Amino acid sequence: MHTVQIQNITVGGQNPIVLIAGPCVIEDPERTLAIGRSIKEIAGRLQIPYIFKASYDKANRSSYNSFRGPGLKEGLSILAHIKKELQVPVVSDIHCVTQIEAAAEVLDILQIPAFLCRQTDLVYEAGRTGKAVNVKKGQFLAPLDMKNVIAKLEEAGNRNILLTERGATFGYNNLVVDFRSLPIMRSLGYPVVFDATHSVQLPGGAGTSSSGQREFVPYLTRAAVAAGVDMLFMEVHDNPPEGKSDAANMLYVDKLEALLQDVIAIDDAVRKHK
Repeated sequence: MHTVQIQNITVGGQNPIVLIAGPCVIEDPERTLAIGRSIKEIAGRLQIPYIFKASYDKANRSSYNSFRGPGLKEGLSILAHIKKELQVPVVSDIHCVTQIEAAAEVLDILQIPAFLCRQTDLVYEAGRTGKAVNVKKGQFLAPLDMKNVIAKLEEAGNRNILLTERGATFGYNNLVVDFRSLPIMRSLGYPVVFDATHSVQLPGGAGTSSSGQREFVPYLTRAAVAAGVDMLFMEVHDNPPEGKSDAANMLYVDKLEALLQDVIAIDDAVRKHK
């Protein structure tokens, strides 16, 4: 298996699990930083490698009037400040080829949203930067279909590839996780990430926005770690109901440490089988 190096963090192989976490979208810059600082303190106590995430622009919204974030220029400036303050790598979504150059100057991981995972130009040009690229498997794709995404990135000369499971469409306004997809995608030769909070999303379930079932996050997280994933992706907030995006599926930051303690115990038990 290829491992992926992100600053001083090695992902994949038999390395310990890595955490990607932060609020769904950049809201108030100071609050966003404070959430990241709280997560870093928790990860530090538990000795879990940590990467901060928040979106500068949530382009895939149910409603035109939904909050999208500060946008590319201001959002990247905020992420650069958070990166400097926390001294951790940062990741955010990119949505079009024109964003890649500016995003690559700040981000340590370029993330391809699930709905855009088949956009050849976006995937290929992200790969050409040489940065780590995390591609979220589309809700409409089979896990083996991700071999075609890998081929596009490899064609661009990039082997710093992460593949994320975030649930599959199950009827209307619902997702389900097929845990077979985790070892299947890992068999393609690259580290696999489990998106624990988007996997409990109910897309469009609130009419003009998505709903979610955050109460199931711990169950899916523990199951995914038992299946041998290399990274966890979680959207975390100090008060999720106040969140301006994905409020119903973000995890409370004060619930994170207990869950990560379970994660460590499970990861220690299964790592030799990865």
